[in-house]
Amino acid sequence: MNIPASTAALRVIESDICIVGNGAIAKTTALGLAQAGFSVTLLGPPSPPPAPAGSDPGWDARVYALNHTAYRLLTSLKVWGALDASRVAPVDAMIVQGDGAQAGGLGFDAYGARTDTLAWIMEDRNIAQALDAALRFAQNVQQVEGCATALLQTQDSATVQLQSGSCIKSQLVVGADGAQSWVRGQCDIGFDYRSYNQRAVVSNFACELPHHGAAYQWFTGVDGIVALLPLPGNQVSLVWSAPDALADTLRSESAAQIAARLAVYAQEKLGALTPLQPELVRDFPLRLIRPHSMVAQRVALVGDAAHVVHPMAGHGMNLGFADVAQLVKTLSEREPQRSLGDERVLARYARARKEDVLLMQLTTDGLARLFGANIEPLRVARNFGLNLLDKLPAVKRLLISHALGK
Repeated sequence: MNIPASTAALRVIESDICIVGNGAIAKTTALGLAQAGFSVTLLGPPSPPPAPAGSDPGWDARVYALNHTAYRLLTSLKVWGALDASRVAPVDAMIVQGDGAQAGGLGFDAYGARTDTLAWIMEDRNIAQALDAALRFAQNVQQVEGCATALLQTQDSATVQLQSGSCIKSQLVVGADGAQSWVRGQCDIGFDYRSYNQRAVVSNFACELPHHGAAYQWFTGVDGIVALLPLPGNQVSLVWSAPDALADTLRSESAAQIAARLAVYAQEKLGALTPLQPELVRDFPLRLIRPHSMVAQRVALVGDAAHVVHPMAGHGMNLGFADVAQLVKTLSEREPQRSLGDERVLARYARARKEDVLLMQLTTDGLARLFGANIEPLRVARNFGLNLLDKLPAVKRLLISHALGK
């Protein structure tokens, strides 16, 4: 059984790979690389205490729309089957609505995309619990709780020094430590940053009418982007990408007041909305972060450490899972004489991910700019574009195939 180690009792920990991070991407990376036969040290902050036994955790406000790339990876790692299936909702259709009097519309469905489902909506907590359970019994994985203070890179190895005085020595360090990545900062990797001057306001609601597995998204113009994602039963999760001023107002309101605001969009499709947990409304800032490289000397970045995109397409987490799958593939297929941190090996990983990441960055950033502009000619053009695209099934299939991760 894999039991987290106390850094206080350790002097030098040696493994093939050190992964810095504590989220779903970091844990998936650890499992993927360990199952590929590498020894792994997973470094993260101390875990929060578990919820009291028998307590009802409610519905997590942070949810993800996982595509087929994520499904294949988590299935191969035996994690998908460990998820609480009663808290996973398949997305069978997606309906996009434009703004203004001549609002355009666009719809996707699983049948038209020739697949069983478009995506799966699940809570961050559900993924984390399944990954934690897998890690407890994973071979070749040692979990270390501690705070990193320095990263030393040489031609032969990379060493992460810890606040306790211990250190972790490996052939490769993987930065999976989020948008404000410490690893990226230690490597002096520059990045382009732009705030969207928006925050994602999230909460969960019961809906009066069944959602039939449909995800709804409204481009409202001045009020940002409203998305209601299906949860199991007659329940939906809100992700409202709201301008900062509106986000401030929403955060000052109760969930019931937010539900009343949503009626103008959702009443016709979903009926009245009722907060599942009135006190549970969260928000987080939206920004574009584009690091100048995904690799450095004996370092590879994955997930938000490597790229942060607007959440309108729900693919930030999926990009991270695709990073993990590619990194495992690249390291496993390297020539036997090459080290895991070999410059050529890491360059192959970066090249393999460049097109997919760039396409998602350009798409989400372009759409955020287009639908965020409150200019009448642009409003007419974007609504016309939505209607035109809805009438081009071949193009829709191409777009949805990419979004599915196929």
